Order: sequence, then C-alpha cells, then structure tokens
Amino acid sequence: MFATNTRWWWTRAIKGGEAVRLPYPEALTAPVSERDMAALAVTALTERGHGRQAYTLYGPQALTLREQVGHIGAAIGRRIPIETVAPEQARSDLGRTMPAMGVEAIMRAWVAGTEIVPETSAIVEKLTGRPAQMFAEWARDHANDFRR
Repeated sequence: MFATNTRWWWTRAIKGGEAVRLPYPEALTAPVSERDMAALAVTALTERGHGRQAYTLYGPQALTLREQVGHIGAAIGRRIPIETVAPEQARSDLGRTMPAMGVEAIMRAWVAGTEIVPETSAIVEKLTGRPAQMFAEWARDHANDFRR
C-alpha cells in the first residue's frame, strides 16, 4: 500500500471536518512512502551490485486503517472521527477518486488486512543505509495536504 494513497481516499473528508468512512477500520496495511520508493530506486539504479536484482518493497510497519487516520489527526492537531460503512458504500466513496479497477484492488487489500498481517520490509534501510519512513513521520511531512 502506498502511503500517498491516503490523500486520495481521505483528504476530502478530513479537510471538510467529516468522518473518514471505512469498511474495515481494523484492517492492517504496511504503507510505504514515496520517499522510500524513490530512495530505493536511486540506489538500485546508481550503485553497483544491483544488476538483475528485483526488490519487493513494503512499508516498515503494519498499521490498522484506524491507526493511520490517527497519525494523520496527530499530524494536523485534531482528532479525526471514523465511521464504519458497508463495503458497497466504501466502493462508492472510493469510486469518486479512482477507477473501478483501483477501487477493487484497494478493497481486496483491505479485506486481506482483516485476515492476515501484511508483510513489512527492512529493504530500504538495508540498501540505502537509512531507516524507512514510518507512517507517522509521513503524515507529519504531508500534514498540509489534510489541513482545512
């Protein structure tokens, strides 16, 4: 899951002072930041020893969707309410910001996150020498994206 996706999913509600509507608030994902994706790509493309290598990148920690919303709230200095909605309503909400294929991929990932703990990864630190960005830090870096 890309951390930046939360801007597509939740910005309108958060900026509007509304509840973030989630079908599975306790679903776990391992969000990865765009900063980490870029750092890994630069390392793999510019340093020796990465030829014919493929790296799978996951975020450094598994968080529930509720926890992710909480980190965004902490970053902007206010509590963000969460409303649990039916999956059909969530599909409709997501469909306002992304194509149907994307909606179904997100819904499948969220359902999976209710059943299994997603993989996490230390590959960013291993290859770049710096720790991966935690979601709370990502939320602080992007707080203005969610402010009114």
